[in-house]
Amino acid sequence: MTKKLTQGLVQVYTGDGKGKTTAALGLALRAVGRGFQVLMIQFLKGDESGERLAAPRLAPEFTIRNFGRCGFIRRDKPDAKDVAEAQAALALAQQSIKSGAYDLVILDEINIALYFKLLDVAEVLDLINSRPPQVELVFTGRYAPPEIIAAADLVTEMKNLKHYYQDGILAREGIES
Repeated sequence: MTKKLTQGLVQVYTGDGKGKTTAALGLALRAVGRGFQVLMIQFLKGDESGERLAAPRLAPEFTIRNFGRCGFIRRDKPDAKDVAEAQAALALAQQSIKSGAYDLVILDEINIALYFKLLDVAEVLDLINSRPPQVELVFTGRYAPPEIIAAADLVTEMKNLKHYYQDGILAREGIES
């Protein structure tokens, strides 16, 4: 028998510090452990990552779908391909949330997609407002818009106090990627 949440809320992990996606993954692991169905949709993440390699081990309860290309995005003039990838990710989110198949839906780096104007804030607010009440929704990424923060039930800001990157230590496989 599949468990279902009785009350879903909206969580936001934002800020310039490390750990936003990691916090969402911790929540996903906890939910899977309790028998819930979890979908993580990654915006702007075309690279291979440790979490994408691990997800099949937690299937079918945990699924990751990634959208995006490798490379930089110009905020003043985003490439049409980047806009299309973000729109496809949002369409999957809308469909998946309404389907009732998932208890927890994580929209990883959606705040960055909003920051780069790949998505419209009004569309994302509509997603929040139209979700079934038993679906938990998590947003990650820097630069969470004020409208998203206002619509959320929980907002955590990651603040960078010290980071080894400043000492020349680059991203390490299995730790940052």
